[in-house]
Amino acid sequence: MPIIKKTLLIVDDEPSICLILEHYFGADYKVVVKSNGLEAMQWLEQGNSPDAIVADYDMPVMDGPDFIKQIRASSRHRDVGLIILSGKESTSNKILCLRLGADDYLVKPFNPEELSLRIQNLLNRIRV
Repeated sequence: MPIIKKTLLIVDDEPSICLILEHYFGADYKVVVKSNGLEAMQWLEQGNSPDAIVADYDMPVMDGPDFIKQIRASSRHRDVGLIILSGKESTSNKILCLRLGADDYLVKPFNPEELSLRIQNLLNRIRV
């Protein structure tokens, strides 16, 4: 019986970050990439359910904080693990994202192995 891969939704407007994450996580996850929060919300509203989401803080159309608000307001997706990536190490940004419901916040540049462990820990905690 084939192993069903967990789905990882990457939401980032930086193509290089998306490529790195897609390459790094592609072997272990089904990776879906969207370039902004609105695109990601539309994908989710089509009935798709990721196991975890990694989203950028600064994006056009719908930024990280607005995306967190939308996800956490959704009855269907509010419990999905959500990690924010940001180029800003600002404590106020971290606090805002965590207060809005992000599970974790990682500053760019980041180590993909560290992000992988954070995702694994998140998935282990929310496994039903």
